[in-house]
Amino acid sequence: MKKTNDQFSFEISLSVLNHLGRNLYRSFATVLGEAISNAWDADAENVQIFIDRENSSFFIKDDGIGMSKDDFQNKFLRIGYSKRKDGGSKSAKKRPYIGRKGIGKLALLSCAKKITIISKQKGGKYVGGIIDNSGLDNAIKQDLTPDKYPLGEWSEEVFAKHIEGHEQGTLIYFEGLNDGIKNSLEFLKKIIALYFRFSLLDNSFNIFIDDEKITHECLDDLAQKTEFLWRINAHDDPYVKGLENRFTPENNEQRTISVDKPDIKGFIASVERPRDLKIMTTEERIGIDLFVNGRLRERDILKHIPTSRVAESYLYGQIHYNDLDEGADRFTSSREGIVADDPTYKEFLDLFRKKVIGPVIDDWDKWRIAHRKDGDSENDAIPKKDRKSRELYNAVSDEYTMPTNSANKKKVDGWVNGLADDAQYNFSSYAECFLGENLIRKYVKDQGIALTSVANDQITEWKTREAENKRQGNISIDIMENGEDLSYLGMDTLTFLVDVPPAPGSANSMRQDAKEYKPLRNAVMHTAILTDAAKAKLSSVYENIKGRVKTLLSGSN
Repeated sequence: MKKTNDQFSFEISLSVLNHLGRNLYRSFATVLGEAISNAWDADAENVQIFIDRENSSFFIKDDGIGMSKDDFQNKFLRIGYSKRKDGGSKSAKKRPYIGRKGIGKLALLSCAKKITIISKQKGGKYVGGIIDNSGLDNAIKQDLTPDKYPLGEWSEEVFAKHIEGHEQGTLIYFEGLNDGIKNSLEFLKKIIALYFRFSLLDNSFNIFIDDEKITHECLDDLAQKTEFLWRINAHDDPYVKGLENRFTPENNEQRTISVDKPDIKGFIASVERPRDLKIMTTEERIGIDLFVNGRLRERDILKHIPTSRVAESYLYGQIHYNDLDEGADRFTSSREGIVADDPTYKEFLDLFRKKVIGPVIDDWDKWRIAHRKDGDSENDAIPKKDRKSRELYNAVSDEYTMPTNSANKKKVDGWVNGLADDAQYNFSSYAECFLGENLIRKYVKDQGIALTSVANDQITEWKTREAENKRQGNISIDIMENGEDLSYLGMDTLTFLVDVPPAPGSANSMRQDAKEYKPLRNAVMHTAILTDAAKAKLSSVYENIKGRVKTLLSGSN
């Protein structure tokens, strides 16, 4: 067969743009992120966003190095072009490049009906054009190649007030936003402050919305609802410093967690209530986010390492790990996530779960309890009975919280906090007394056990006391629900009714335990604070009594 000299080459349809960009990016924050990231990579010092809600449009303007005609055609409009392909990973100002695949620019097409892009280098002229999505749709239907779809000509009039005094950089005009601008400016400020950390961590880069600089103060309402703080390795963050300044000596639960990999940095914080993690009234919820070179790369990384612990729903934070940008490209095409099965990422998640999240959850439980709030009910380190007693105390003690402006607030809060441990013990001891004694009463009644003369004398004595106390208190209502005689008997007398006398020479049984139990039980019923020795004794004898009561109830006595 005769060999020909024909030359063949790839020809890409414009429909590829749909798959790579226009249908790939869903989040408005992601679209903003691409434009802001491009400005960072271009060594801009300032990015300005101007919102026109009435016309569903906005401008993004930066003062970066800008683009020449050749740059605009062969770099910006060249899908797949990445600055890293030129051999570098950092800009002239030594900023680590955020862009990697060269398709992020397509995100700009996903949120508006039409976008206009113009750019110029210092001393040069503006170059640019219009990308009209309706025209692009038509070109895609006709299966045209990129060279058959020229950009529209831009109008200087549209940019008039923005190009005045603009020496270099890029401007993008988004016209006819697909979903309008639903969110308030306050919401957008919070989103930018949360998700574009390089603007807060690098003083040489600033973001403005309608001439207002975005700072950590845009997150003040979140800071006010924050209870506890954990710093991960050495991390310099103005938001964290702001949190630290809010803490007081009485509320200063924070610590630094050291991780073997020093390049892993950041912070985790917790709020008072899970609903505090919602941004304003929207469904947007803050989580623990992963940043690489200052850019958000994975929202809420706990979804990959769930612990199913209560504390998770209270936590937020930002973890920075720039090493994930080294070597292989680990980021998904949408730039809104990291490839889940990447070995380096999996290694990071495992380390993070063991060395960070584990200690944070344990601290959270301890600190919440110390601040008279419910902790993690699934943490077995604290016995269930003790935890529930403490939770009950927390609920009751809230009613004695003094107003902030009270002169005695600090003193009274100290008293209330000081009673917590004793209250925890007494509350559970009272529950044990209540349950044990009432179960024995029911057993006596069920078995038809006759009352002794001692029991009858005690019943008469307590009824007489009750009548006198009611007279003095001018109370005519019934106090005990059923008024049964057994209700007037305590543990010591009840045990004599149900327990057989010990055999000669044997150790005392339940009867002796009940005698020892009585003065301790009475102290608890009179809301006294017990000594440690008394607590130990009460717990010991009650365990003996409880064991015997369970045996009686089981019918194996």
